[in-house]
Amino acid sequence: MVDVLDNKRAATRFRILVQIAERQPAVSQGEIAEEVGVTSQAVSEYIRELVDDDLVEKEGRSRYRVTKEGVDWLFQAAGDVRRFADHVTEDVLGAMGEDSAIATADLQEGDIVSLSIEDGLLHASPGDEGPATGVATTDAEAGTDVGVTSFEGVIELEPGSVTVLQVPAVRSGGSREIDAETVTDHCADADLVLATGIEAVVACRQAGTEPAVTLAVGDVAADAAERGLAVTAVATTDAVGRVTDTLRDADVSYEVLEG
Repeated sequence: MVDVLDNKRAATRFRILVQIAERQPAVSQGEIAEEVGVTSQAVSEYIRELVDDDLVEKEGRSRYRVTKEGVDWLFQAAGDVRRFADHVTEDVLGAMGEDSAIATADLQEGDIVSLSIEDGLLHASPGDEGPATGVATTDAEAGTDVGVTSFEGVIELEPGSVTVLQVPAVRSGGSREIDAETVTDHCADADLVLATGIEAVVACRQAGTEPAVTLAVGDVAADAAERGLAVTAVATTDAVGRVTDTLRDADVSYEVLEG
């Protein structure tokens, strides 16, 4: 493994080879020195070593090219850097990140908690029995918010889906043209009911359901489905396309039904 983070010399060697690859074949040692933060003389010495190691070939005065071996070395070194960066962002910083959850029981700072998603919200329960765990960063009473960090495992979550129920525009009869029982049935089966368009809002109310959200329905539906909720989005015909476009962009499963 080529560890370009092992020492300053290895890191400088890597950066200079990258600069040559970017600038070839006309290579200004002064520009590289300014970019890397070393002297022109140091750049000259590094290039001479790279030529000796067959990572760079000289074509003439101030003309250099990275060889196939040099390209392979760069790929390997860049892979090492990328893996290290992934380790930092995912393993180190990810474990240091903090999120909030709803405590299902009284918790104290430092308690190990099991994590789950209920009604689209993160919940923390005492113990480590669940497939995903964390550590409480605050004291909390049951039903209140608690800070959680040091996440491990994966939360079990079945993705939700969205049913888009169309309501005719007012020029085509509006809410009067939709079967209230159909709206009632679809809303009763949903964890979350949304509506976009006046006709859709009225249709929900006539069916005895008050929609939770009437703005940015596509975004809310996509977010809710990703959190495992079953969503019914009642939409005026003119607004259906905006809702489904958002769901499609978010790769959320949905079906469109006539009201």
